Amino acid sequence: MTVMETETTPAQGLTDTTDTTDTKADARASAPTAHPRPDGQDHYTISEVVAFTGLTAHTLRWYERIGLMPHIDRSHTGQRRYRNRDLDWLTFVGKLRLTGMPVADMVRYAELVREGDHTFTERHELLEQTRRDVRTRIAELQDTLAVLDYKINIYSDARQAPERH
Repeated sequence: MTVMETETTPAQGLTDTTDTTDTKADARASAPTAHPRPDGQDHYTISEVVAFTGLTAHTLRWYERIGLMPHIDRSHTGQRRYRNRDLDWLTFVGKLRLTGMPVADMVRYAELVREGDHTFTERHELLEQTRRDVRTRIAELQDTLAVLDYKINIYSDARQAPERH
């Protein structure tokens, strides 16, 4: 049986989930606002996860193959059975992808999570670096936006100016 300890940060709506199973595979993910099914009834097929997440089945199998997904349960017939914690993890991985974090770093983070609590410092450093990278990209995009706004204003002013004869 898996025991989950959950701590919610109200201001951010994020849930920090620690899986206290023997494997120490904690999700450390931001949870969706609601799961399609309650815990205990949360057995999803790969096609259901595809529908929920927008990821392809190929991507889900690839995530598992490269070590980005924690162990995925299997049915007695060998079919993958995803749980709510897997959906939470996929939500978090999606956020990491949006940051531009390299896949190798995401896999490293997943490995650190599976290694347990003694890797908190290394995980923290990895996320701090990613945050710095995101802030740099945001600043670059704000500069780019300012240039676009400038150009758009020039064209808007030119269209509104009276024609000269």
